[in-house]
Amino acid sequence: MNAPEPLYQQVKQYVLERISSGALAPGERAPSESELVRALGVARMTANRALNELRDEGVIIRRAGSGSFVAQPRAEGALLTLRDIAEELADEDAPHRLELLSRELISASAADAAQFNTEPGAALLHLVIRHWRGGTPLLIEDRLIDPDVAPGAQTADFAAVTTYAFLIKAAPLQDVEHVVRAVNADAALARRLHLAPGSACLEIRRRTWSDGRIASLARLTYAGERYELSGHPARPAEGEMS
Repeated sequence: MNAPEPLYQQVKQYVLERISSGALAPGERAPSESELVRALGVARMTANRALNELRDEGVIIRRAGSGSFVAQPRAEGALLTLRDIAEELADEDAPHRLELLSRELISASAADAAQFNTEPGAALLHLVIRHWRGGTPLLIEDRLIDPDVAPGAQTADFAAVTTYAFLIKAAPLQDVEHVVRAVNADAALARRLHLAPGSACLEIRRRTWSDGRIASLARLTYAGERYELSGHPARPAEGEMS
């Protein structure tokens, strides 16, 4: 049986649901620690942790003496080309290598279920994979896969095959969504990427669809000092506005 979701995560979900429902719009005041304590019956420390994490994730802005406010949506860039990470990170002198850090079949939280358009409690496969180039870690892949959409996910050897190579066969790509942002490595991420805490990283959140259903949701965090994002946008058709 899965352990209940931590209280601070429940507080975060409460605020996120109010934002996603439209009850809280960008620029409006978010619930304060005191309001969350009264409404949810949690400790002030729990409410503080939830609000700090929402701030770190760019969901709210906390201003000393003024309170917390819902952040404006981030500007989105053009979609990225979807490539196999093994191909992306390969180097003639330093081959790509996979290290499976954790693998677990979990029950979808309310937040996970919303991302997958499914019911809370649905089975999802949770993977954490470290990608190396030679002796240097470049990327932490934190991914959820719906095993109903991608048959065979529970038995696939993700220490030997990339999730891209598996999914492109098990759940042929129909659509993809990318969100890119800059983040600073917390202590856990810094240890995994062999960085100093607070180091700049690039985070790509990627959601993929297959046959009208969401197959996978990934958070790909690259060591900023070791990775450069580049692309070549498609040329507009003749007469099309750029």
